[in-house]
Amino acid sequence: MPTDGLLTLMQWLSPGFPLGTFSYSHGLENAVAEGRIKDANGLRDWLVTVLSNGTGRNDAILLAESWRADDPSDVDALARALAPSRERLLETTAQGEAFCATVNAVWGMDLPPLCLPIAVGAAARQQGIALDRTLQAYLHAFAAGLVSAGQRCMALGQTEAQKIVAEVAPLCLSLAEDALTQTLDDLGGSAFLAEIAAMRHETLQPRIFRS
Repeated sequence: MPTDGLLTLMQWLSPGFPLGTFSYSHGLENAVAEGRIKDANGLRDWLVTVLSNGTGRNDAILLAESWRADDPSDVDALARALAPSRERLLETTAQGEAFCATVNAVWGMDLPPLCLPIAVGAAARQQGIALDRTLQAYLHAFAAGLVSAGQRCMALGQTEAQKIVAEVAPLCLSLAEDALTQTLDDLGGSAFLAEIAAMRHETLQPRIFRS
């Protein structure tokens, strides 16, 4: 029967989908360890920066381009080249490969291993799921995943965590709308401290996350 893809997106981007998302912090663990993020306000500000001027915005553009492409391999190669550190590359490729393996097995697709935003865009296209809905769900899941990581590496209660997710939801919608008309020429970012935190995480000890 016809579907708008909402339930499929909810399944793909839920914490229960076997991507291993719980094991990545996107450099957040290092930022907490160095005292750059100490409370809910600090986490919210960090997340807004990463969404607006870092990975969130760029992932949305890359996802949209992969959704539009007949062959997403060139977009995927660019996504890999844009990863600023070894752990950030691992984060997007390992989750993307796990995503592709699962949707291939469950939905009968034949996606090659792809970076996560590329994989989600390509899969949504094959399933006929609208780009705007896909972007909104992806960005919201990205934000929620990082807030969940924050709960595990700093003093952050469940209610405070959910407040942060709710507060950044309008930003996710805005970034998704922007990505509908953006192209690869619009890629770029200025979340420098977040990128440095991801690099410094490679030597952080002790640690609980892979990035």
